Amino acid sequence: MTRIYMDANATTPLLPEVFEAMRPYWMENFGNASSIHQNGQLARRAVDAAREQMAEFFGCREAEVVFNSGGTEGDNTALGGLLKPGDHLITTAIEHEAVLRAAERLAGQGVDVSFVAPEPSGLIVPETIRAALKPNTKLISVMLANNETGVIQPVEEIGKIAAIAGAYFHIDAVQGAGKIKLDVTRFGCHLLSVSAHKMHGPKGTGALYVRRGTPLASLLVGGKHERRRRAGTENVPGIVGLGKAAELAQHALDDGTLTRLAALRDRLEQGILAIDGTRVHGTRPRVANTTNIGFEQVEGEALVIALDLKGVAVSGGSACSSGSTEPSHVLMAMGLDKTQARASLRFSLLRTATEADVGAVLRVLPDAVAQLRAISPAAAGTAQ
Repeated sequence: MTRIYMDANATTPLLPEVFEAMRPYWMENFGNASSIHQNGQLARRAVDAAREQMAEFFGCREAEVVFNSGGTEGDNTALGGLLKPGDHLITTAIEHEAVLRAAERLAGQGVDVSFVAPEPSGLIVPETIRAALKPNTKLISVMLANNETGVIQPVEEIGKIAAIAGAYFHIDAVQGAGKIKLDVTRFGCHLLSVSAHKMHGPKGTGALYVRRGTPLASLLVGGKHERRRRAGTENVPGIVGLGKAAELAQHALDDGTLTRLAALRDRLEQGILAIDGTRVHGTRPRVANTTNIGFEQVEGEALVIALDLKGVAVSGGSACSSGSTEPSHVLMAMGLDKTQARASLRFSLLRTATEADVGAVLRVLPDAVAQLRAISPAAAGTAQ
C-alpha cells in the first residue's frame, strides 16, 4: 500500500539536501563548537554559517539569532524570560499549547494574563488586542499562522499596536515559517520563534529571534553559549539542518512552490466539500498547505483511523494534543460546539505533495465518511 501523508503541520520529513548537509557533523566533524582546537573550530564555522542563513531567513542581524531545541522552548523563553509578577501579558485563545500553558503557569506566579478570542473565522482582530491593553502590559504574544486552521494573523498591525503601547511583541511563527516570508522589521516584533521539523528540517532544533536590546533572561543557565541567551552545547548537526532547511524554504517562497501547493490544497478542499455535510473552518488568508474541514455525523478520531487503514495520514488537530479526549481549543474558541469540534479533520500538505496524492485521498475519503455515517448514532436517530 502506498501511503499518503497529509499531516505536515505535525511534522515533515527531512529533505535529502538537509540530510546531506547534516551528515558530516555526526561522524567526521563531530567537535564541540566551543572548543578552540581544529575539531571545535570546524563545528563553530558550521554553526556560524547556519546563523547567517537564519539571519537572512528572519531578516535580522546574525547576533539576534539564538539556537534552541524548537518552538516550545522558544515560546517558553519569550514569555518566561520577559515577564515578572505584576506584568500584564496579552495573548490569544487560539495559540499553541506551548504559549497557552506557559501563560497559565505565569498567571499562577502573579502575571496578569488576558486571552483574546478570535472571530468565528479564526482571525484575531487587532482592535481586540488594543482593547485588552493595560498600563502594565509588557508583552503581546500572537501566532503568525494557526496550526489547526492555517489562518494567517495580522501581525503587522498588532506590531504597530505594541509599539505605540510600549510593549514587547512575540510571534510564534512555527507554522508560518517556510510558508510566509518572515521579516521581523516589517512585523515589528521583538521575539519570533521557529522550529526546524515543521519545514523539512530535523526534530529537536529551532531558533528564536531576539531583537537587540530586548532584556530577555535565559531559561537555561550554565555555559556562555549563544551569547548567554541559551546555555548548553550546541546541537551542531541540528543547527546545520535548520540552516539548510531555512535556505530551501526561502527558495520555495520565491520559485512558485507555494502557489502550486495552494492550488493542490484548493483542489483537495473542493473535492471534500463535494461530500454532503462538510464545511471549512477558518477563512482566508491561510497558509498554502492547510485546510480544516468539519464532517457532520462523523467522529473525527474514527475518521482519522479509517483513513489510516486506507493509507492516508491526517490529523484531528494539533499533534501536541493527540490522545486527548478534549475537542480542539482552537475550534471551540471560534464558536464551534464540542460535537462540531470533534467532527473536524486537518489536512496539511507537504511541500512535496503531488496531484496524485490529492487524487488518492479523494478516492478513499467519501467511502470512509459514508461507512462511519452509516453506523453513527446521530444518523441512526435521523433514520428513525
